[in-house]
Amino acid sequence: QVQLVESGGGLVQAGGSLRLSCAASGRTFSSYAMGWFRQAPGNERKFVAGISWSGSGTNYADSVKGRFTISRDNAKNTVYLQMNSLKAEDTAVYYCAAAQRLVVVRTSPAYWGQGTQVTISS
Repeated sequence: QVQLVESGGGLVQAGGSLRLSCAASGRTFSSYAMGWFRQAPGNERKFVAGISWSGSGTNYADSVKGRFTISRDNAKNTVYLQMNSLKAEDTAVYYCAAAQRLVVVRTSPAYWGQGTQVTISS
């Protein structure tokens, strides 16, 4: 049983940066792989980035590779998504997710946060 709460969303101009945070509670955070997804209006929720429980393993969607960085601080029970060089196409609701293993995060996370809106202007 894990509860996830995202924060850090907002309005940013293209080319700017933003850092999202996801605070976890309810169980041992360090035992879970974590991930970020995003969903634009009218579209399905899509994988953005994932990180293993130790933080040593990460993977990214091709659309964000080289621009976004996922990280975690197990002492703070928090996972982050640093977003740089933002584009209008990055506009979406961003969701935090958790699963037992990284490969599972990408396909079928067990837990979801409520989402935080990210809007990139021209």
